[in-house]
Amino acid sequence: MRIELGEWCVRSLVAGDAESITKYANNRNISLNLRDRFPYPYTRADAEGFIAAAWAQRPETDFAIASRSEAIGGIGFHPQADVHRLTAEIGYWLGEPFWGRGIATQALSAVTSYAIETHGFTRMFAVPFATNPASCRVLEKAGYVLEARLRRSAIKDGQVIDQLQYAFTASVAGAGTEEKQG
Repeated sequence: MRIELGEWCVRSLVAGDAESITKYANNRNISLNLRDRFPYPYTRADAEGFIAAAWAQRPETDFAIASRSEAIGGIGFHPQADVHRLTAEIGYWLGEPFWGRGIATQALSAVTSYAIETHGFTRMFAVPFATNPASCRVLEKAGYVLEARLRRSAIKDGQVIDQLQYAFTASVAGAGTEEKQG
């Protein structure tokens, strides 16, 4: 999969991404805003394991956010099951040198549209930590709407914290056609 975003792209992961993923993911400022399954320190073995797991996915749902020369972050969606089967959770991270450039917003918008159009989802959601206002701004700029504050719903770095639930809903009438949000 490949979605062009001008200077950037979202694409399938390749073996050569392990070095740059390790370089950008091994950052405490990134790990503090992600779930514990994203380790810190982040090693080359972690990157290689992540890439191998992505290759085994059917359908493919984890991707690189990349420049012309290297992976600079990651984005993925995870389909839900049972009565939530038309819903997917989405998550993303970006290397700190690339923060504040709109790259995450572009990638999130593109992958949200891709997931809805390709898989027929009617709802995409994200649950960032309330302590991560930058991620909340990315979600809002990409058309996600704040639905709830999940009080004391996570523990990160020894602290019990709130999470915020954001969602993007697609029109039932046509796949990929968004309802007016908010």
